[in-house]
Amino acid sequence: MTNPNIPFERSEYQQRLAKTRAAMADAGLDALFVTDPSNQAWLAGYDGWSFYVHQGVIIPRDGDPIWWGRHMDMMGARRTCWMPQDRLLGYGDHYVQSTDRHPMQDLAGHLRALGLERARIGVEMENYYYSAKAHAVLTAALPEATLAEATALVNWQRLTKSDAELGFMRKAARITDKVIQTAIERAAPGVRKNDLVADILHAGVTGVEGDWGDYPAIVPLTPSGLDATAAHLTWDGTPMRQGEATFFELSGCYRRYHAPLSRTVFLGTPSEEMLRIEAAQIEGIAAGIEAARAGNRTCDIANAFMAVMAKHGIERSGRMGYPVGLSYPPDWGERTASIRSEDTTVLQPGMVFHFMPALWMDTWGLETTETLLIRDTGAAEPLCSIERKLFVKG
Repeated sequence: MTNPNIPFERSEYQQRLAKTRAAMADAGLDALFVTDPSNQAWLAGYDGWSFYVHQGVIIPRDGDPIWWGRHMDMMGARRTCWMPQDRLLGYGDHYVQSTDRHPMQDLAGHLRALGLERARIGVEMENYYYSAKAHAVLTAALPEATLAEATALVNWQRLTKSDAELGFMRKAARITDKVIQTAIERAAPGVRKNDLVADILHAGVTGVEGDWGDYPAIVPLTPSGLDATAAHLTWDGTPMRQGEATFFELSGCYRRYHAPLSRTVFLGTPSEEMLRIEAAQIEGIAAGIEAARAGNRTCDIANAFMAVMAKHGIERSGRMGYPVGLSYPPDWGERTASIRSEDTTVLQPGMVFHFMPALWMDTWGLETTETLLIRDTGAAEPLCSIERKLFVKG
């Protein structure tokens, strides 16, 4: 391996390609075009903030992958991809945001040059980065090819992490511990939320013990009081107030790998109702972790938690978690299996989930979550080390 920016050995990428090609064969695909930045990085190593323009990785039946994108970003591909330079393709800037031409016309020319003009090519239809216009133009430019739905084909191959990936996720978890601890320590009445978030971001980027922090795929979620009844609000410039709960949903990030965690801080004295529900939530999380064992199913985790909620008379519905690992904005989830009652994905060693049975009530919210590694034997391992409780600051 000659490029120092490549995070994994070539053999790791070859194993990933083999898994992907086996899935392609099962789907009857001659080639695959992936646009999800996480899938591009997982297969080719590409890492750059260029997903606002059209780019992707072509996976033919054999040979190295081909990265394709804007010419100026091809320079970044040379710095981050493991393939030789003749497997990197760039289109000119006259294609960018043009009303006269489209980058998919350039891509179609390369696919024809590869002999794929009549091929069955998988594309990620349900993806943030593959637009309706892109699909329409590519379809028109390859009239004899079949563009087949292949959403999440690569994502499912990413579900079980290699030892090397788990090493990165453990580093991310140490950074997560630092950012959560920073949030807990700095939270106080009168502290402006934007100033607190600035401290959180600084802690995440500086990293831990020489392991530098990358930008997370989701910005800090830090709602307080009534705002905490909603799941995905960020921050503003108002000061924190006595008598309010604030939940922090954060993640450290190392080489694009995440380990999300949520903890809640209450400034003042929480109500008896909140303390009662918190105790039930903690009990339910412990039950869910106990059910998170190889051979069980994702629904078993959800059902174990829900049984505890039902015992305590607390209503909770919906999804309670998802796989995590390598990700780019706008989401650190992998968009495959879900921790919910109707999902029967079998748990296998090396899978990693963000188990997040948060509770959003009428006037407050309570988020306590864990990133869980499914082990060979026994219950899942929480990757982070912050105590599991409601943090009360008088």
